[in-house]
Amino acid sequence: MVALLGVGLITAPSASAAPPPAPTIAQGNNWDVRPVADGYQLTLRLGAPAPMRSALPLLAVDGEPIGVARQSPDQRTLTLVTTDPGVLKAKDVQLVWSGDVGNDGKKAQARGKAAAGPNDAYWLKPRLGALLKDDPAKPGKFKVETSEYNLGDEAVFLPGLGQKSEVVGKVYTPVGATGKRPFVLFLHGRHSYCYGDASEPQDKPWPCAKGEKPVPSYRGYDGAAHALASSGYQVVSISSNAVNAYDGDAYDAGAQARAELILDHLKLWKKWSTTGGEPFGTKYVGKIDLQNVGLMGHSRGGEGVARAAVVNSDRGGEFGIRAVLPLAPVDFARSTVPGVAMSVILPTCDGDVSDLQGQKFYDDTRYSVTGDAATRSTVTVLGANHNFFNTEWTPGQSEAPSGDDWGGDEKDSPCGAKYAGRLKAKEQQAVGTAYLSGFFRLHLGNEKQFLPLFDGSDARAASAGRAVVRVVSQAPLATRRDVNRFDQALPKGALTGKASAATCSGVKLQPTRAATPPCVSTDGSGDSPHWDSAWFAARTPTMAATRLSWRDKTGVLRLNLPAAQRDVRKFAALSFRAAPDPAGAPKTDLSVRVVDGKGRAVSVPVSKVSDALTRLPGLKENGLPKNLLRTVRIPLSSLKGIDLKDVRAVELRTDKVAKGTVYLSDLAFSSPGVGVSAPAVKLVKVSASDVKVKEGDKGTQTVDFYVRLNRVSTRPVKVYAETSGDLGATVGDVVRTVVFKPGQVKQKISLPVKSNTRDSYDLKFNLVLSVPQDALLDKSFGHGEVIDDDPTPTLTLGNLTTTEQAGDARFPLKLSAPSDRYVGIRGVLKDGTAVLKQDYLSEYDEWDPGSRTVEGYVEPGQTTGVATVKIVDDKVKEPAETFSAVISEADGGEIKLPVTLTATITDND
Repeated sequence: MVALLGVGLITAPSASAAPPPAPTIAQGNNWDVRPVADGYQLTLRLGAPAPMRSALPLLAVDGEPIGVARQSPDQRTLTLVTTDPGVLKAKDVQLVWSGDVGNDGKKAQARGKAAAGPNDAYWLKPRLGALLKDDPAKPGKFKVETSEYNLGDEAVFLPGLGQKSEVVGKVYTPVGATGKRPFVLFLHGRHSYCYGDASEPQDKPWPCAKGEKPVPSYRGYDGAAHALASSGYQVVSISSNAVNAYDGDAYDAGAQARAELILDHLKLWKKWSTTGGEPFGTKYVGKIDLQNVGLMGHSRGGEGVARAAVVNSDRGGEFGIRAVLPLAPVDFARSTVPGVAMSVILPTCDGDVSDLQGQKFYDDTRYSVTGDAATRSTVTVLGANHNFFNTEWTPGQSEAPSGDDWGGDEKDSPCGAKYAGRLKAKEQQAVGTAYLSGFFRLHLGNEKQFLPLFDGSDARAASAGRAVVRVVSQAPLATRRDVNRFDQALPKGALTGKASAATCSGVKLQPTRAATPPCVSTDGSGDSPHWDSAWFAARTPTMAATRLSWRDKTGVLRLNLPAAQRDVRKFAALSFRAAPDPAGAPKTDLSVRVVDGKGRAVSVPVSKVSDALTRLPGLKENGLPKNLLRTVRIPLSSLKGIDLKDVRAVELRTDKVAKGTVYLSDLAFSSPGVGVSAPAVKLVKVSASDVKVKEGDKGTQTVDFYVRLNRVSTRPVKVYAETSGDLGATVGDVVRTVVFKPGQVKQKISLPVKSNTRDSYDLKFNLVLSVPQDALLDKSFGHGEVIDDDPTPTLTLGNLTTTEQAGDARFPLKLSAPSDRYVGIRGVLKDGTAVLKQDYLSEYDEWDPGSRTVEGYVEPGQTTGVATVKIVDDKVKEPAETFSAVISEADGGEIKLPVTLTATITDND
């Protein structure tokens, strides 16, 4: 075992004692800052283990998150390295989580506050849709055979991780099924990867140490896997413990690595289903259809399967990935998933990915590609948490230790473990099984009887029991006619009466580069999944919507239909998304009025067909209720008395309540449809370059990134680009909307770099591409590095002369010029006529009695520093005595080593 000491020098500790701690340059009760080769290492130590969550662990200095922290294997220590010297002035350091930033909910939970939100009672007995005749969770006609394969803990190298991963999977096979079967792959998320007591510590987190076992997270989806396999689908659930072990250091939190792991497994199954091979021989030859593939990813696995679908398209569509289901997913980088059927499951009591950021997969993808023929949906499950979809993450069912990710008092409304609206673990798993099985059977098997589960009509599966589910759906383009997306200013004259409307995007506490005002001003983030920012694309505009406000019952928002769009007879419903203002009344209402060419009209109160304008359950102290746009769906068959071949206008009227504010999006006529789903191989691909540049000595220069298309596009292509990471005071920040006109294939993004003549750290950062329009993200992270080119200042060390009563004595350190780096030395103390303990002590003696370590430093911007030792004041009259310090290691200063320094102690008796 090794320890990181002093200025980043790695030294083995003595066999007799633990190594002394490094000198701290800032500290609090449970945190400290110390120098390392790349900057300043901030370390926070916790009294109890933090959970290993899919949300990003962040360290906040004086309330401001400064970066993603790496968790120790026991989850008690968190560290990050920054070049920002501001950490030296820190007063407080806390662990916060992406999605929880600014949210006081965890404090409310810790207090055991049990008050209910104003609408909680309604959601205990809400309106429910019709039951399906066929239940997707019901066992099918095939018996299911299970087996596992294990090719080793380090069987494949993942370039996106820079590490080797296990190749392990559990296989669910329909016995007796003939012909090629649709293939479904499950990928779990970020969870503890090893458990047990290590008998032999090791210097890397994976594979598990001796005495530990891998957490079998991949075995946790048996219910959905058996339901699918018994209906004739080939299912495999794979392990990604190595990615979980190392993704704290990955530039994208492991999304690319998870995608590569998925594609590596698919390549194995291509071999096993064509030529065969160990461990299956020829068992699966001719039995699997890898042109009909579905992917489910839970948690960080959700971003992994989304990325896998895109990478597969980028590489020519080797596999027919046609359906992607992110389950309680993260979306740190705002990717889109065009061309592929997608449904995102969002559990409202998610205590891990608490901001429900997976909502953005739907929002960002729905109009991202012209002519996209796929269908997509979100499935919001009330009362469900993050973990219990996986039995291996569920107490009482798991092999390894596990827990409920939603904290607080068990009777808390609406998510406490014993609150009436909270789903029990088996109830939640039944919901997961129903929707996972139904989704893949619909899109891979064309079993259209399950379409009502995903088309926004809120049909129910009997096996889902009492679960309250709300679905938002974008019908495929072939069965949809958009009236108004509500993402731009309304047509002139559309609004009359005492009402106002404005396009909005984002939340007030998280400013982006959107040209529109924020939609909501919240007490904290995490309650507005459409509009909360993403971690790696924090300033990229979020979905735009229309905010409609009124002061009396005279307001009318009228949208006139052009002549070519007035015949709506082929459609089944008029629908839009809506949500109430979180600062307004708990319930509000509007009327939807449809008018034909003869002036005949039918008016339908929103409250009659939907509870979209009833706020979801919960109190803001718990990061609830979530501000989610939900479906208002009016069957056209209910509009009796008007001519559906000559519909002239759709009106939204404020005639139900005298005052209110609502959010609106995506007004369309549509009919349910499965759509056409396939890898989007015909789209152009957009990538960011990598770049290195020397800092320079005078003025300001530029570092030039290039954003490129792989070929000319016949349509305009748009992508957002922004810098992310530790830019220090050297590199200028940038946020840009990059637009490629037809014929253009390259755009330059220049960042200013401030030159100087002081030795400093190299700066590493990223240019992140997100939310592309009419393109696929290929290389979405461009890696930048500014190389410091200034000479290292010369370090000179001096002897010391002191007296017995001095207490602390200091060897002087001097630099030939100031440096932006922390300059340090390390060595050992050796007796002369002065003897350790009798005449002097190491600075670290209180931590390591008998230590002979000596360390010293010069702070950034200074030219002088010291290495301290302690002098023992005795009462014996004696001549002057000496000891020495042999300096063998240094960092940040030019010096020829070793150097022997002499200390002289003058007697004072």
